[in-house]
Amino acid sequence: MARSDNLVKAIQLWGKNKEELKSELERLKGNLVTLRTQKVAGSASFKFAQIHDVRKSIARVSTIINANHRYQLRLYCQKKKYLPLDLRPKQTCATRRRLTKEEASRVTERQRKRQIHFPKRTYAMKA
Repeated sequence: MARSDNLVKAIQLWGKNKEELKSELERLKGNLVTLRTQKVAGSASFKFAQIHDVRKSIARVSTIINANHRYQLRLYCQKKKYLPLDLRPKQTCATRRRLTKEEASRVTERQRKRQIHFPKRTYAMKA
């Protein structure tokens, strides 16, 4: 097997549909199995770099499949009230629990009256 046969570029994968990506993934996994059996058998024409290339290509294809799936899921959940947990923004626990800007800026009726009747005084200072 040639090195270029096992090496898959991500740019080539974005245009493919789901079935083509699945078949590409199966082909690469089959290549990996044959390469590993060659390694165990100790054939003379074996190259370690090919296993590396196939593993990285499998990772690329899986990444594209997952990215497409997440994109479709985002489109599906766009009009819904809640997003699935894995599509929500990843933040620290503290920032997720923090008040929103609207909640933080809300003022009670009593505080609003105080601000109106007793505004913060401003003084002109000599320079």
